[in-house]
Amino acid sequence: MKKTILSLLCCSLLVACTETYRPAYHHTPERNWMNDPNGMFYDDVNQVWHLYFQHNPYATVWGHMTWAHSTSTDLIHWTTQPNAIMPDSLGTIFSGSAVIDKYNTAGFGENAVVAMFTYSEKVGQIQAIAYSNDGGYTFTKYEGNPVLTADIKDFRDPKVFWNEATSQWNMVLAAGQEVRFYSSSNLKEWTYLSSFGEGLGCHGGVWECPDLMLLPVRGTEEQKWVLIVNINPGGPFGGSATQYFVGDWDGQTFTTDQTNTQWMDYGKDHYATVSFHNAPNNRHVVLAWMSNWQYADRVPTKHFRSANSIARDIDLYVDANNQYRIGVRPAPEMEAMSTQPTQALAPLAKIEVNVIRGTEPASITLSNDKGEQVVMTYDFERNTFTMDRTASGLVEFAREFPCVTSVELENKSEYQVTLYLDRCSIEAFDGQGLWSMTNLVFPTKPYNQVQTQGCEAKLYKIN
Repeated sequence: MKKTILSLLCCSLLVACTETYRPAYHHTPERNWMNDPNGMFYDDVNQVWHLYFQHNPYATVWGHMTWAHSTSTDLIHWTTQPNAIMPDSLGTIFSGSAVIDKYNTAGFGENAVVAMFTYSEKVGQIQAIAYSNDGGYTFTKYEGNPVLTADIKDFRDPKVFWNEATSQWNMVLAAGQEVRFYSSSNLKEWTYLSSFGEGLGCHGGVWECPDLMLLPVRGTEEQKWVLIVNINPGGPFGGSATQYFVGDWDGQTFTTDQTNTQWMDYGKDHYATVSFHNAPNNRHVVLAWMSNWQYADRVPTKHFRSANSIARDIDLYVDANNQYRIGVRPAPEMEAMSTQPTQALAPLAKIEVNVIRGTEPASITLSNDKGEQVVMTYDFERNTFTMDRTASGLVEFAREFPCVTSVELENKSEYQVTLYLDRCSIEAFDGQGLWSMTNLVFPTKPYNQVQTQGCEAKLYKIN
């Protein structure tokens, strides 16, 4: 009997490691379904990144929502931990956040990790907390749950942060097609402050997974508050996406003079973006769910569904129109990955492309021997960068999957873009950290050829 169990375990691990489209340097669940990242924080004592995530322990489709748990010391290699927070009589466990309670404001112990999450019941959604005294590995649910109840159907995804100016906790919570702000001295009792969102941004779907943070403005001493709000549907290329607002937060109310919708990523597969609490060196590190609700349950993976984007560091910059924009770069841990120059395209690759502006479009095409390809184009007449995955491989599983995504460029004489290629994804990053574009791809054979027109590409194999 023991031999049989051991054999099954070994087979399971072998499948997990060898499945065709399982990424090599992106986080994935060991098995079954995953969506939103939850409760992410950095343990600065042990130098460990903690990632919780929406997980179905029983199937590769959405359901039975649980907080699963993975840890990493480098944001690249992840260790699966036991599930952290399980459903109970109050409901299943939807998205939320976690903080390190350094001042023991909640009374659970100094440096207790306190998770705040949404219970989803048949009758509505309520907010609850759980605490951990072993660094986030096991949690005890607070006996006084729920700590906040709802007056509307969609009322979820609490993001909590400590406000030094007021010496209180603040929370931003998705409520229908707006967000609400609350304050608390102890993480248990919450006072409503204000709402934001009416008539602003995109309202094509429900607002979800908000985040609020103070970001530095590149090259200045200035800082601005940024409110991240994920939306489904309503994204620029259909389905789910991440929008944001730049403005001011006075501890009570968030205001913005932004009149147009700003998107955090210009691909089809970047959603539920939230930041790590307590990231080192005052960094703002974000992670997204690398999929889209239009087809997430139909992508051609077998034993798992969904991956996270690579970790990114964000800040603000002022664009050519004197507007504040989120700047995004791969996290330093990503850029420090072991690579080696190569002449042939590898399945795991980093590609650095340099483009000189000309009269004709410049392009980079990744392809394989079966004619499957992804074409990226700098169109100088339209001033755009596009990624075309309509012939990228397996695309028939959902009519919404074949697409061309696009980002508007600043008018410059020279451009750089870095591409991160994994087994089922391409992530493009502007060389100056002005934009990113994240798209899934499912080639039936790995891309092994690169063709360039009007540009130069350096290839690196990721080890």
